[in-house]
Amino acid sequence: MIKTLIGRLLGGGKSEPKAPRIPLGERVEVPESEHGIDASLLDDRAVKVVRTLQEAGFDAYIVGGAVRDLLVGLRPKDFDVATNATPEEVKGLFRRAFIIGRRFRIVHVIFGRGRDHEVVEVSTFRAYLDASAAEQVEGNEKTSKSELAGKSHVVDASGRVLRDNVWGPQIEDAARRDFTINAMYYDPTTRIVVDYHGGVRDVKKRLLRIIGEPELRYREDPVRLIRMVRFAAKLGFEIEARTREPMPRVMELLDNVPVSRMFDEMIKLLQTGHALRSLDELRKQGMQRVFPLLEVVFNADEVRERFIRLALEDTDRRVADGRAVAPSFMLACMLWHDVQSRWAQLKDAGEPPVPALQQAIDAVFDARIGDISGRGKLAADMREIWLMQPRFDRRTGNAPFALVEQPRFRAGYDFLRLRADVGQADADLAEWWEDFSLGTSEERDALVQAVREASQPQRKRRGSSAGAAAPARAKPAA
Repeated sequence: MIKTLIGRLLGGGKSEPKAPRIPLGERVEVPESEHGIDASLLDDRAVKVVRTLQEAGFDAYIVGGAVRDLLVGLRPKDFDVATNATPEEVKGLFRRAFIIGRRFRIVHVIFGRGRDHEVVEVSTFRAYLDASAAEQVEGNEKTSKSELAGKSHVVDASGRVLRDNVWGPQIEDAARRDFTINAMYYDPTTRIVVDYHGGVRDVKKRLLRIIGEPELRYREDPVRLIRMVRFAAKLGFEIEARTREPMPRVMELLDNVPVSRMFDEMIKLLQTGHALRSLDELRKQGMQRVFPLLEVVFNADEVRERFIRLALEDTDRRVADGRAVAPSFMLACMLWHDVQSRWAQLKDAGEPPVPALQQAIDAVFDARIGDISGRGKLAADMREIWLMQPRFDRRTGNAPFALVEQPRFRAGYDFLRLRADVGQADADLAEWWEDFSLGTSEERDALVQAVREASQPQRKRRGSSAGAAAPARAKPAA
């Protein structure tokens, strides 16, 4: 220690700089003739953000997953931008821009208003910092909020990054990204792809390869394990052997990721348009127990599995058609059989049907969903879908007219249709409601009248039987 101090004072004894634990790579500019990106797939708003930053003297590129999708000929769902401008500098260039986030500070540039608005996410190039040089806290981002305040580079006890807001050059920004196929930058002005880690090559090989030493990268952010499964399912890529090797050893690190973030990652898996392939990939990688809620899928009996599979196939079709997908509907499908089982138990114990269903819903939701961000809205939507099911049996009077006006009617009907497809509900009932929902006022009246008339003979028979029996009962009293 003293020798080191004397050496420094005398200008000698300098230690060699520590080699980065993640390879920085080498900048390669891939021309349009080689990468083949179709410029017609670009988003005009993202291009405008890039050009505005470039005209202000900054470097700016479309980055990450958008470049990956463009290279395989897909139209990206989201277009993110990376730049050497700080969040404050980015915000100053756009009229409607907002700095968000604590773990990673980014800027949302807003285009349009209301439900039709679009967001382009802009991040600043980040420096590569060794986790061993970061400040460490014992808990996670939720349990250690006070310790994280005002800090820019923090990890937890396992090395997972909790704060990362130190800016740096593009070459370091590329190194700190997770997979080679997500570490590319596309300049829509020059139409050049900047590639530091062979991402273009790996896309062509259809290979998922992590940048740097795999176990270290998983420790920085265990959610990379889930992202890898999602990409493999979405793109049909294989996971490189070296990237896959440490997975069993580090899977337990996901236990320290906040429940709300894990829930969000699960929803992403199910909403990519490749839900069934995602579940198959989880099985393939031995990750069935990563999401406790999905255990109901992996351990389902034949009827339940078919019901859930039909629901996810429908979800995948909706995504492919560009239609919205509600997580509440998917989760309602997954947990319906739990609700049914608990509902039957409560009714057998003497509880009236409707209160029994309400109690069953509460019990299942507490057991399977727990305390997550957005629980209130999710619970309300799922509850409405489930409580609507017995109401479909009431098709006379004003009941069907009131039900069809419910905001969540279509979700409730789609749920009924799935039940009919697996034999849990009458197919004629589902068809009746389809006709009723699409019918004119006159057609709806006729459908209700037909149900009423169909039930009248039964009432008449019951009435005739009662009438015939009355004299027989009265005779002894005469």
